[in-house]
Order: sequence, then structure tokens, then C-alpha cells
Amino acid sequence: MKSLRIVFMGTPEFAVHSLKAIHESHHEVVGVITATDKMGGRGGKKKIESAVKKYAVEQRLNILQPPNLKSPEFLHNLKVLKADLQIVVAFRMLPVAVWDMPPLGTFNLHGSLLPKYRGAAPINWAIINGDAETGVTFFKLKHEIDTGDVLLKQPIAIDPMETAGDLHDKMMHVAAEVVLSSVNKIAADDLAFFPQDDSKVSKAPKIFHDTCKIDFNQATTTVFNFIRGLSPYPAAWTNLDGKQLDIYRAHALISKHDYTAGTILTDHKKKLRIATLDGYIEVKELKLQGKRKMDVNSFLNGYTITDCEIIQNPSLSNL
Repeated sequence: MKSLRIVFMGTPEFAVHSLKAIHESHHEVVGVITATDKMGGRGGKKKIESAVKKYAVEQRLNILQPPNLKSPEFLHNLKVLKADLQIVVAFRMLPVAVWDMPPLGTFNLHGSLLPKYRGAAPINWAIINGDAETGVTFFKLKHEIDTGDVLLKQPIAIDPMETAGDLHDKMMHVAAEVVLSSVNKIAADDLAFFPQDDSKVSKAPKIFHDTCKIDFNQATTTVFNFIRGLSPYPAAWTNLDGKQLDIYRAHALISKHDYTAGTILTDHKKKLRIATLDGYIEVKELKLQGKRKMDVNSFLNGYTITDCEIIQNPSLSNL
């Protein structure tokens, strides 16, 4: 099998495992394209580098951080790398001049079983919608986002208690295997593409803070999936004593009750529940505005909720 000259494009930790798999193979990573450095931390004085850049620096790989993917300077620098192939994992949308440059094309790894969940947040939406399965898809880029012909798919089961963060961590290892397997297929000219069925398209749009507010006036399972689908980021939230309360982990308790949806119930010791239409969300991990993330026991040991109902019913307490 021949060795390919590859340009890798990616930014977050999710992409690092795929870059590592290619770099440790017999293929040559001739360039790494990642996001520009940002300033952050206290006072905005700390330089923040992408996870992909950190790995590339450690491995002494050639790094490009173009602020503008259409600039003549960047396009020239990319062209002189003479890549056979470009691989994209969790990067931004590319202009035609970039993705059409290498002779073998540009391929993308997407975190869903395309055409399901085209868009920016496929992992989140798969869990929010209560899916039992998702996966990764390796496809060849064309102009419309997430629409190219598919080379390889790999299904991944979603555990009923998994959060988006849990699934992300599981998926990035599978993604790395799929990326390397696909690159080897391309190198061996073992290619069998199949088009996406546009009649089965669903969307996974970007998620914003305002849309992360929890509506407890829904079925318990719906609320539970919403919470785990947004954990750990950007986090589902509600209000507690006039402050924002982020909920990261919870259990779903199905039980008839007479409480108004959204009512907070607690024993001020170990239990914190919020009523839904047909049961309760039992909070396990949370973060109140101005405080650190913690488990519910630690929270209740240091904070007294004022606007709440007290858990006294023995049958409720034993749920």
C-alpha cells in the first residue's frame, strides 16, 4: 500500500485521535491546519491553543493557522505542501479553492450516520432525541455541507444513561479507526462510494444558550434526554432562587404526582428533584451560578434552597 501525503484539518480534542492515528501510520502528515490562537483566562492574557495544535507542536508537525481560508497567502502555502489528500475532522466550512485542491480530494469525518443529523451538533441532537444508535461517517466533500458521497460508516450504540460528553469520548476513538481505515482504502484505490439518501435527511443545528433552558412541562424522559444531550456543554439549565442552575447528570423517575411541573422538591440533605408532567428529574450533578460544579450531596450540604417543597412523603423519598 502506497504512502499518501496528507493535510489534516481540525481543532478540538475530538480531532486529535484521528490526527494521531494518521501520524502513527505509514502515511505522511505534511501539514496541520487548525484554528488561530485566542487570548483568554483571567484578564484575557493567556494564549489558548487548540488541542490539535498542541499535539502537532509536540510531534513537530508543520502547522498553519490561517485567519482567512481564502487568502492568497494561505492558498499558496497549502498548495506547496503537494498533498495527495486532505482530511477534515471537526473544523470549519471550507471554500471550494481549499477542498478542491488535492488530486484525491478532501474527505470529512462527521459524527452521525449521514444523512441523519447534518449540521453542527450531531452528537447532542442524537441524545436529545432519545436515539439508541448513532455513528460516524467518512465522506468526500462537495459544495453543500455534509452532502458528499459516503466511503465508510460505523454505527455506535448509545447507552440510555450516556451524556453527550460520554458519547463524544467514545465516538472519537471509533472515529480515529474509521479515518485510518478510510485513508488506507483510498491509498489502495479500494473505493466504493454510495450517495446519501436525501429523503432521510435530518438536521442538527447549532445550539445556543437560550434554547438550553429546560421546559419541565414535558414528559420525564424528554426532559432527561434534553439534560444529558447538553451535558457537559453547553449545559441544560433552569432557575433556582433567581440564579441559573446548570444540570449535568440526573435520573428520570416516572411517578404520578400532584405538583406543578417545575416544582423543586428536596430533603435538604441528599435529594433534589424537579417535577415534570409524569414524574421527576432527580438531579445528581449540577452547578449554581457563581459556584463550582459539584454532586448534589455536596451542593445541599452547603446551600439551602428557599423556594421548594420538602420531601416528606415516605413513598416519594424511597423512589
